[in-house]
Amino acid sequence: MYHSWLDRWDERRAKRGEEGKETRSFILDAERAFPDANKVASLEEFCGLAERAAVDPAFFAEPRGSDQGFQRHDGWLQFPSSISTDVEENNVVWAKVTESGTFDQAMVVFHHWNASARNRQIAKYLSRSGITVVEMAMPYHFERRRPGSVYADYMLSPNLGRTIQSVRQAVLDGRKLIHWLKGEGYREISVLGMSLGSWVAGIVAAHDPAVFKASLFLTGGSLADMVWTGRATRSIRTGLEPNIGLTDLRRAWAPLNLETYAHLLAKRKLDLHVVLAKRDKVVLPELSESFMQRLKAVGASPNILNLNCGHYTLGMPPYIVFAGLSLKRFLLTLPPSFIQF
Repeated sequence: MYHSWLDRWDERRAKRGEEGKETRSFILDAERAFPDANKVASLEEFCGLAERAAVDPAFFAEPRGSDQGFQRHDGWLQFPSSISTDVEENNVVWAKVTESGTFDQAMVVFHHWNASARNRQIAKYLSRSGITVVEMAMPYHFERRRPGSVYADYMLSPNLGRTIQSVRQAVLDGRKLIHWLKGEGYREISVLGMSLGSWVAGIVAAHDPAVFKASLFLTGGSLADMVWTGRATRSIRTGLEPNIGLTDLRRAWAPLNLETYAHLLAKRKLDLHVVLAKRDKVVLPELSESFMQRLKAVGASPNILNLNCGHYTLGMPPYIVFAGLSLKRFLLTLPPSFIQF
């Protein structure tokens, strides 16, 4: 009875999330994803570029001048994005800083798609434990929102190239922020990603050696599969489906597949924490399980908390309490690789 109520609540929340979402047109837009590419006219050409980018360490490389242009005032950070887009507001990154009073650890938070507010409760909760929390606005969200838009349709859409550009922009902005935090004296940097933000946090953690710990909430491996099967992305699939199948979408979004970087996430000095929802209709449990199996196959040992709730009901008691306590323990526990005898 109780779990049926949870499922109904999740469905009502999902329906509210559909309000204002429009079905956009499919487009390659390869020049956004791969700035150095020549004019790409076919899906096959696009997929070839994407597959090469997925194995190119330079694609998500830390941008030059990562410590430049930062302004700090009244608990906020502002800095220029590493990628310039045609939406002026999106080219300035905003981050809310909740200080802990120490320089022992800072955590960069990447929120979920279409987030309407930052996670003030989590920030206050962790800051009291000595962790400075930095909540970065992802592309086209919060202060970076495209004028006139009612949701972040430029972050995730049937525009294959813009979606890659947006996720890459979020990753590069995150790496730039981490570099600045290290320069400010923070000794340990962790990342937390929620839903779509978990893909960003995972790619950042895979590529940035400064990341000490990574916590991924409501995550999966293939972003293409998540969009194709998820409850929250039906309008995107509607725009994609007449023009591309799932097999080719996996190829086209190969740089955004966390399973591609599982071997990097398994590196010795990175500690992994994952929170999943058994009743999730947005990131289906089978996608999460496939990703967990891939991580274990390459030697990672993720700390997994699997709760019997849905994607949205994770934010409700008691599940958010369980998740918060698990996250706190993870962040404050020294991983085995750092224990010296």
